[in-house]
Amino acid sequence: MRRAVIPALVIVIGVLLLADLLIANDSLRSVADLLVDAAILVATGAALAGVASLASRRAGDLWRRRGDPVGATGVLAGMALILVAGLRPGAEGAEDPAVGWLVAALLVPIGATLFGLLFVTTLAAARRSVAMRGREAVLVVGIAIVVLVLLLPIGGVAGDRLAGAAGWALSIPIGGVFRGMLIGVAILAAVLAARTMLGIGAADE
Repeated sequence: MRRAVIPALVIVIGVLLLADLLIANDSLRSVADLLVDAAILVATGAALAGVASLASRRAGDLWRRRGDPVGATGVLAGMALILVAGLRPGAEGAEDPAVGWLVAALLVPIGATLFGLLFVTTLAAARRSVAMRGREAVLVVGIAIVVLVLLLPIGGVAGDRLAGAAGWALSIPIGGVFRGMLIGVAILAAVLAARTMLGIGAADE
């Protein structure tokens, strides 16, 4: 019975939010806004719990002298900097200029570095996939090359045409596939939740 409570709540809340999108009703809108605010609070609590758990784990690593002390020190120092910048007396929270500077000076370069490494590893993976001469791999790499060409920063009439073609490709074929994947995942999640609520297992099939 306990396993069915959470899937039941997910289904009920999902149906209410979907009804709010399809039906114009003030009472329904109030209930939907309340549910969205509750979900935000729950997600915020989960995020804070995750941050506290990470800080506790890294502090434990330093105390017991295990793992990577440099990495643990960097994580704890970064958390402390952000907290002090956003929670010091007179600060404006996430909108404080000091927080914005820390994000722009530290987090953005780190993220750019990670994406740069991801780009290099993606190129290496694409080269290996093409070397294996798989049809699916060649098709994926070919489409990626076409999209990259369409997104090249070219000015003039040619650039406008490429930008229009890129927008069409992203919103129609690629967007259609992405939306289809999301719909399929949502249907699968609903089916799994219904199976859990009804107690249907593999042995019942």
